[in-house]
Parts: sequence; C-alpha cells; structure tokens
Amino acid sequence: MRKSEVERKTNETQVEVSLDLQGTGKYDNRTGVEFFNHMLDLLAKHGMFDLTVVAKGDLEVDAHHTIEDVGLVLGEAFSEALADKRGIRRYGWSSVPMDETLALAAVDFGGRSYCVVDVPLKRETIGDFPSELLVDFFEAFSRGAKAAVHVKIFYGRNDHHKVEACFKAFAKACQLACEFGRTKDLPSTKGLL
Repeated sequence: MRKSEVERKTNETQVEVSLDLQGTGKYDNRTGVEFFNHMLDLLAKHGMFDLTVVAKGDLEVDAHHTIEDVGLVLGEAFSEALADKRGIRRYGWSSVPMDETLALAAVDFGGRSYCVVDVPLKRETIGDFPSELLVDFFEAFSRGAKAAVHVKIFYGRNDHHKVEACFKAFAKACQLACEFGRTKDLPSTKGLL
C-alpha cells in the first residue's frame, strides 16, 4: 500500500502524519510554524509524496518540541510506509541549486540511523523558524525512519535559500530511495534491513 498514518502524543506535542509514497505531491501541513510548513510543503511537492502533518505543540515555550517531534513521526511514517523495503532502491541522493546556493542530500533507508548536517547558517531565525532546529529535524527524522541522512550546503549566501535547497534536495533523495528498483529482492546482502 505504501501509505501510513502515524500519531504521537506527549505532554508537549500532538503530531499526526499521513503519508502516501505513491502520491502526486499534494500537501496539507499545519504545525504552527509557518516557515516549517513551507518546508514540509516542498518536501511533499518535490518528493511526489502526499503528505498531511497536523501538529499542536507548546509553541509558547518555543518551536523545538514541535519541529523535533514532527521529524520523528515523519520518519516513522516513512518506515511504516516502506514496510519490509523489498524492491526499493534504498539509497537516494540529490543536488539542488537554489539561486546562489547548492545543496546535497543523501539518504539510506537501510535500518540504521545516523545523521550529518553540514549547513552553516548566519541568522538565528528564518521567518518564525529557529535556524538551529534544522539539525534537530533531520536528526529526529533519521531516528524515526532508521535511516542515514546526510545534508550539506556547498555554498550560498541567503539562509532562506540554503534551508529551502536542503529540503528540496532531501525530497528528491527520498523520492529516489523509495522508488522500486530492478528487482523485488531486499536491497541488502545481509538479508535483513
């Protein structure tokens, strides 16, 4: 089916994610953090996933719990939608230019979480999005999806462009990794992911 619905409720957040890996890029993302909504919209549109994220968090404290928990639940949604992972490509990568910025993202849905984010940002916030939470989002996604996630900016001037390029590159990397390859086998010599 390649679809999933995952929910997480804590004392700090309530997050519901609906994901269809065979979608057309439709999205409805409402997290209370407008710039983050825009990034999730980009993820769906450029990854060709149908994605709905509804999150209510303690934004009066700050956006950390909301953004981190969305990353975790979204990662879990990918893991659930990929099921046993038979036939998928497993690995995906993409370089995306955004005006003066060039981003690279690579992902491995191989069952082991690891995250490296090399994205130097100058501004403390981009819109209502605290810049330091970019790393927290990708780390949480990596944990939830049990995936290796690498995101890098090679160069750029505008922090908005840098973050946007990261999400677009990540979308394309996830799209490639989730596609079916030339075989229906498990993409591993171990026989287990």
